[in-house]
Amino acid sequence: MPTVMQLGVIGAGAISDIYLKNLTSSFENVQVKAVCARHLERAQIKAAQYDIQACTLEQMLSDPEIRMVVVLTPVDTHYEIIKQALLAGKHVYTEKTIAGTAAEAWELCALADAGNLYLGSAPDTFLGTCFQTARKAIDDGLIGEIHSFSVAISRNNDFATARLPFLRLPGAGCLRDYLVYYVTVLVSLLGPANKAGAFVKTPYPVRRNSTPGTDDYGEIIQTPNESIVAAILELESGIVGTLHEDNETIMEDRADFAIYGTRGVLLLGNPNHFGGQVQLLRAEPGRQMTSSVLEPVAGYSGNARGLGAAEMAEALIAGRRNRASKELASHVLDILEAMECSGNEGRMVEITSSCERPPFFTIIE
Repeated sequence: MPTVMQLGVIGAGAISDIYLKNLTSSFENVQVKAVCARHLERAQIKAAQYDIQACTLEQMLSDPEIRMVVVLTPVDTHYEIIKQALLAGKHVYTEKTIAGTAAEAWELCALADAGNLYLGSAPDTFLGTCFQTARKAIDDGLIGEIHSFSVAISRNNDFATARLPFLRLPGAGCLRDYLVYYVTVLVSLLGPANKAGAFVKTPYPVRRNSTPGTDDYGEIIQTPNESIVAAILELESGIVGTLHEDNETIMEDRADFAIYGTRGVLLLGNPNHFGGQVQLLRAEPGRQMTSSVLEPVAGYSGNARGLGAAEMAEALIAGRRNRASKELASHVLDILEAMECSGNEGRMVEITSSCERPPFFTIIE
């Protein structure tokens, strides 16, 4: 089997630049051959920029040299494109979320298994320096037995929905667009969940664009997606915790993320990023609380989007399971849907799926 995986990239929107930059320059085990988009001229612009080919989706899926595709299109297109790629015999890695619904996600998992194909999904930030440093601390028992966690997020939806119009589209509310990062990190660190409850609110389904310099500044815009979530989650291990996101608050993107153990507390960075410090709080008997920053133990602290795809290519070549796996992504989507269901129906919701906790990760060899 070749040691370098030939890739095709599907989608030439805003997120494609960081993927194309990293996949064409940062990982020696992958080589991007081509990019395609619904409008070929957009693919041609990216192809010229990154010295690769532009083609149609049909040409990409019929190219025998391209063994794996990376899907960067809007979420509502993921199911059809991924299904088409799997049926064409391609391994697939996709931007978050893996599909529009958990039912679609698990169907794609079954299709990949039937074809002996790999399927993976972002967010891959959990593979970054911050969260793998936290993972080693947890595995080494640095904070003792873990019983709970807490997440609190503050964002500004007036600014976000004006600057990023895709947040107005179906499936781009705070659950699937942003809380997905935190839930993915939680599952990767602490294991799968079995029960969720939540309040889910959409206080401003219509608002005026108040951000100067944006296309529809001053106009009334539709923002129908949820922007406030207050949730509780129970993991299979018995660990419990809270997740609170309010996107109708201050401009600063704030995130407080803590994991509580019997011997200490870990304070983590923002899972929308790969890097960030891991702070350890400890208190020995009869002594004052101490605070220290853990030494990083993994290799990706910058914007390494595409790392999940490169790690999947490495796994494929080595014949092992990839870390940003289809099962992890589908289980996370099940958790998000359980929160949404709880908010709609006012009850605790059982989560029937599960997944393996990905192994500790340092760097692509």
